[in-house]
Amino acid sequence: MKEIKTSKHIITVDGGEELDLSFVTEEVEEGLEIMKLRFSSQTPVQMPRITISWKQPIVDIHSYWYPTAFRNKAFHADWARGFFSKATISAPVSCLYNVNGENRHTCAFSDALNTVNINVGVHEEDSNFICKIVLFTEPSKIVLEYEGELRIDTRNIPYYQSLNDVSKWWEGFEQYRPAFVPEVAKQPMYSTWYSFHQDIIDSEIEKQCSVAKELGCEAIIVDDGWQTADSNRGYAYCGDWEVSKERISNMKEHVKRVHDMGLKYILWYSVPFVGLHSEAWHRFKDRVLSYYEGLKTGVLDPRYPEVREYLISVYEKAVIEWDLDGLKLDFVDEFDQPANDNDKYNELMDFQSVQEAVDCLLSDIIEKLGAIKPDFMIEFRQRYIGPYMRKYGNMFRVMDCPNDSITNRIGSIDIRLLCGNTAVHSDPLMWNSNDSVESAALQLINALFSVPQFSMKFENLTKDHFEMSRFWLSFWKKHRDVLIDGNLTPFHPELNYPIIASSTENEYLVAVYSEYIVNLGKEASEKIIIVNGTLKNKVYIEIEEDLEEREMEVLNCCGEVVGRERITLNKGILSIDIPASGVLYINR
Repeated sequence: MKEIKTSKHIITVDGGEELDLSFVTEEVEEGLEIMKLRFSSQTPVQMPRITISWKQPIVDIHSYWYPTAFRNKAFHADWARGFFSKATISAPVSCLYNVNGENRHTCAFSDALNTVNINVGVHEEDSNFICKIVLFTEPSKIVLEYEGELRIDTRNIPYYQSLNDVSKWWEGFEQYRPAFVPEVAKQPMYSTWYSFHQDIIDSEIEKQCSVAKELGCEAIIVDDGWQTADSNRGYAYCGDWEVSKERISNMKEHVKRVHDMGLKYILWYSVPFVGLHSEAWHRFKDRVLSYYEGLKTGVLDPRYPEVREYLISVYEKAVIEWDLDGLKLDFVDEFDQPANDNDKYNELMDFQSVQEAVDCLLSDIIEKLGAIKPDFMIEFRQRYIGPYMRKYGNMFRVMDCPNDSITNRIGSIDIRLLCGNTAVHSDPLMWNSNDSVESAALQLINALFSVPQFSMKFENLTKDHFEMSRFWLSFWKKHRDVLIDGNLTPFHPELNYPIIASSTENEYLVAVYSEYIVNLGKEASEKIIIVNGTLKNKVYIEIEEDLEEREMEVLNCCGEVVGRERITLNKGILSIDIPASGVLYINR
């Protein structure tokens, strides 16, 4: 082991005596620096474990954000494992901030392909954070050199700006150039998952499509079930990807009928799984990374060229024959480097690194399918939402959280903080048909700042629920520019984003999810839209200075106007009556 100290950092190399290390630290501006590291060797080597560590005093720091923190924004201990990122899981970035939402320490690493361990943990003895970036915790390919950059941002800026700047920094690397995002990827969609699960029938899907189009959906995502007559969840029948005639009698004609309704068609595949009861199992059972007994499926090893060629041919054939507009590529985070990799690696593989093989696979998929249809859509699901995934996919969806509106809100904002112009989709929306219409509306209201996916059978909706759905989908489309493309301001991640605002030159829209006071500040001069994301009938706003007379219009959760008046907004805190799950428009 050798250790190299800089003025701020300690670089520890476990072995690697033959490696030469060079590094230079560049101060981009006050509070923002980038350390550029380069390791080289005279002969090809497998990179040893490398740790970069430094201290950050815990001063005016109150919470911790990282891409897969979800509801837990608590500090970690320095002896804990931290979190891991790689091409198909999370992203190598973390952010420490204070209760005012001001950045205090955002660190990010340039290598989003290989497994990177980030641990920012409290050291009890001196009340400092011990910050560590650990590289090559898994076997790497044989190389002559390796380069990486560590970016540390301590500027006093909003935490969301520091994260957005990291996203733009990644975009500057050639290998992270994001995929093109077609316009339809940013439109509401219908998903079959919660409404049908695996029990899908083509005629029933088409019946939902007809109504979904009427409500404003522009595409359908047909999920698991089309490839098997088995409805026992598991993935024992994945791998052949032949259409189950019991589910869809003629896929090409079915897709055409959906197209004729004006909807695009996206089809689900579980990329790595080859099920025990598939014909493909007999061909690939010796080409798997692992096997899940409970799911009756193996995880294909993409380091074999024939595995990649098979998967690409499956997708290419389906897109051409069935005229598909997109694919939902699921479970790519299951591609894991085996613990006993030295026993598995052999001369039939053309990659030693699983992540590099996945990169090759997904890059070839998007290249071939994009050549067939330039506006082709690829959807990925949270956790695989990092900068590498942005180059393969143009739609990121919140992780499964059925009927959980709050988790949908948290997940969508967590993704948006890093994903630039990549379309962020909600987890498909569902609720109990016996719920109150105001409570059901919270499912849509909590997903406002993402592209909504709907997954309820329309015939099971009450009249009120149907009209409520129609209103909120139309509201979303009407204000899409500010909701999706506006300047996003998500307040208090540590409190699960109780207030979220977004603005354009013409509109300021704020959604309130808890009993907080909304400080309109200078935005009070704009056209204001306030969404009551609570089941209370009041929202509190703070005005910093007296404003001229305004026209106020109040709508309930079904879009019915329940109040209209002219009012002068005086400086101070105002209590405004807005029905539960309703909307207030304040116009000049």
